[in-house]
Amino acid sequence: MTVRVQRTFEFDAAPRRVWEFIADPAKRAEAISVVEEYEIDPTDERKATWHIELPIPLLSSTVSVETEDIARDEPRYVKFAGKSRALRVTGEHTIEETENGCKLHNEFVVDGRLPGVEKFFKRNLDRELDNLEDALRRDLGLTA
Repeated sequence: MTVRVQRTFEFDAAPRRVWEFIADPAKRAEAISVVEEYEIDPTDERKATWHIELPIPLLSSTVSVETEDIARDEPRYVKFAGKSRALRVTGEHTIEETENGCKLHNEFVVDGRLPGVEKFFKRNLDRELDNLEDALRRDLGLTA
């Protein structure tokens, strides 16, 4: 089973500022609650390793997820993909300019490779998008 969540956020902020956040793999990783720590590849800033901790029985330790931005159209679109023994994840972010700022369209897809992973994300992926929106609003100096 694959879990898919789509959400759109609206911001009274310049699209370029939203791009600066959403195109930064470190800022994306910091917004996700299950990412315990991460490293950005020193030779390629579009690659990062997330160390995630999922509260499911078959995972007694953190899982490393190798992520990479696989498509970019600056300053409006970024897509990343992550792979690990426990899951595959993709995230797409599209920035649309509006009269008062911009909209950020988000889509996340998680494909679990171990029992319990998809169930966890089915219950929690929407909350992770809340975390992403909150982190972006803080970065922009906006309130909810």
